[in-house]
Amino acid sequence: MKDVVIVAGSENDSEFVEPALKLAYELNIDVEFKVYSAHRNLEELIEYLDKVEKAGKTKVIIAVAGLAAALPGVVAAKVKLPVIGVPRDVGPLSGIDALMSIVQMPKGVPVATMAIGKHGMLNSIHFANRILSLS
Repeated sequence: MKDVVIVAGSENDSEFVEPALKLAYELNIDVEFKVYSAHRNLEELIEYLDKVEKAGKTKVIIAVAGLAAALPGVVAAKVKLPVIGVPRDVGPLSGIDALMSIVQMPKGVPVATMAIGKHGMLNSIHFANRILSLS
């Protein structure tokens, strides 16, 4: 497992995540990118998150969210690691729906929230880097 895991709900998110992966490599962050949908393959996502926690190496999970933003909440509910939610600038509300979903997580399901879109994606790497610097 890697220090930082980025999880997105669709292969369509790959292009959105790519600049963040480049930044992570520039900052010497050991990062892994996976695609799991909280809606379409929840069981596989849960199995993967179990592996991540059992391996004990990962320190931060970044969850990319579009539209309903279920992924960051599911990840945060499942793991004890810091979770950073990044709302995508997609759909009829251009990411406002994802942003609102992420910032309104229920008590006990903490998700740090970045800005909508590409700047939020890059800032998630910078924020993860700060978290990593604490250990």
